[in-house]
Amino acid sequence: MPAALFEMKVTEFFVNITSERPAELFRFYRDVLALPEVPEVGPAVRAGGAVIMFERHSETRGGAREPQRYFTSLRVEDIAAEQARIEAQGVTCIRRKGREHWGGIISTFLDPDGNYVQLVQYDAQGPA
Repeated sequence: MPAALFEMKVTEFFVNITSERPAELFRFYRDVLALPEVPEVGPAVRAGGAVIMFERHSETRGGAREPQRYFTSLRVEDIAAEQARIEAQGVTCIRRKGREHWGGIISTFLDPDGNYVQLVQYDAQGPA
């Protein structure tokens, strides 16, 4: 069916991150990244309009094998301040405020399971 004739009505967007250590991931996203908890859902936080949930899965073992496969990207207003705040809590950025061709600034770090997480700021100055 052509897209113009049908549009799915999504009321909320959830991302499930599975781990052998879901409680540790939840604490990282809630306490270190300071994302607000969503207690009615379970171990979950809100990031913008999305909810990130942390769960066990019978087939998840160890850390991320391909951390570049998907990124959790968090758009922020002040990347320098947010990066400084999380680095003060022991987070190491593997990419620090890199400028993208489309004008964005990105810092990338790893969560406790080795998944890529990005801080993204759109720069009003435009592309590099």
